[in-house]
Amino acid sequence: MSRVVKNRIEQLAARGSADILAHSLKGIEKESLRVLPDGGLAQTPHPTALGSALTNKFITTDFSEMLLEFVTPAYSSTWEALRVLCEIHQFSYARLDDELLWVASMPCLMADDKDIPLAQFGTSNVGRMKTVYRNGLGYRYGRRMQTIAGVHFNYSLPADFWPQYQALEESTTPEADFRSAAYMGLVRNFRRMGWLILYLFGASPALCKSFIGQADTDLKSFNDSTYYEPYGTSLRMSDLGYSNNTQAGLNISVNSVDEYISDLTCAICTPEPAYEKIGVKVDGSYRQLSANQLQIENEYYSPIRPKRVAMSGERPTAALRRGGVEYVEIRSLDLNVFDPVGINQNAMRFVEAFLVYCLLQESPPLDEQSSNEASRNHGETAKRGRDPEFRLIRDGAAVAVHDWAREIFADVSAIAEVIDRGEGGDSYVQAVSAQLELVENPEATPSARILDELRTANTGFYHFAMDRALGHKEYFSELAPLSDARLGLYVDEASSSIRRQEEIEASDEISFDEYLQQYFSEQGCC
Repeated sequence: MSRVVKNRIEQLAARGSADILAHSLKGIEKESLRVLPDGGLAQTPHPTALGSALTNKFITTDFSEMLLEFVTPAYSSTWEALRVLCEIHQFSYARLDDELLWVASMPCLMADDKDIPLAQFGTSNVGRMKTVYRNGLGYRYGRRMQTIAGVHFNYSLPADFWPQYQALEESTTPEADFRSAAYMGLVRNFRRMGWLILYLFGASPALCKSFIGQADTDLKSFNDSTYYEPYGTSLRMSDLGYSNNTQAGLNISVNSVDEYISDLTCAICTPEPAYEKIGVKVDGSYRQLSANQLQIENEYYSPIRPKRVAMSGERPTAALRRGGVEYVEIRSLDLNVFDPVGINQNAMRFVEAFLVYCLLQESPPLDEQSSNEASRNHGETAKRGRDPEFRLIRDGAAVAVHDWAREIFADVSAIAEVIDRGEGGDSYVQAVSAQLELVENPEATPSARILDELRTANTGFYHFAMDRALGHKEYFSELAPLSDARLGLYVDEASSSIRRQEEIEASDEISFDEYLQQYFSEQGCC
């Protein structure tokens, strides 16, 4: 066990309250493609019965009209967050007619880019901006990549933790600054050790050949319809997907919140020649919001983001500048095809304990070498993390996955004990133990199980995922109906969200051109 983490855990447990790590806030954002009974992408608009994608707090869309995003509020218990996520699925399935929710992160039976419709958010300026932003993503990275789905896990430590931790560290800086610095340390350590999340929870070792199309690829051919990597964990998070090379030249520092804000701001203000060739407004229609390195902050792809809840109309960087880091968003979780809602409580509990470990562990600034090592470890784990010959690089030296993982687990297990002490029971310790088994037995990981099922059934990715999608739909149809009160919550939100969108549209007083000019003029540049 790390001496630093050991001392901090022992002192927090001894000097702090018994529940110092209990009742952290957890929220989930889960994406799923709407598909037809044959697995092709649905071409229907966002269902009216689900409300407004612009304003519904539970159900929205991501890149495309067919890419649903289910959002839970932040709760202090994993059970409550999962319950709401399950309810949103149940409510939505009942309003999708014969459509299914695709259960895997990687899509299947892909259409051409031009046949992947952009998400529509109405005629308001803010709604139009969302669609133009997505149009820009399509031009920059291709629409197919934007149909990849995942689970985002939002996490913040309990409010009572911070004054106790600050006293332990004998820090006299303002609490908001202390909290931001600690969260940025967490972010850096997640960059260093987030490969473990891909190893444990990666569930995209294979994909439909239709996703690649006629492009060249070094992926292996599993059969006539499926590509795969024999030891792959998360092709979604490889250079094939969200960890792509397009943004490799961006250098967004996470060494402090000020540097992070400054670098994002510069990227939003710095022209990119390749994007200038696309054009911004061409023949009267917007192709993208700008021709700069990033259109807005959210375009920056990262496995973890420091965040603060923004006020109405407030930019993410402005929110961070106003109040510092409030929570972190983990973006590297694949959809778990073996769970009806794509994630389970064991995964949530492990990730929570792991994030606390990342915060308590020493986290020196990331220099060029450590940043390159982190990126290399992340990408290589995504493509061959279960290979017995694979080695991570730590401080210039090669280290086996299971050796580094065991070091991490020693501390994460101790943190789980402290959380359980405050929560009651042993659910966090059991969750960590369950994941440790995957370190000792790589064949038990979700990625290995998927490939084993493909081999056993002698089938391809499409048939495997379609069988799972049909099974999940049946699962939700057989659940007890939602109570009148719970059903009413989602029905009321759907209908009221439509009214809120109409009110936003009616309140616009300036043109879209003026709106964008005003929006970017408030950004400020480096």
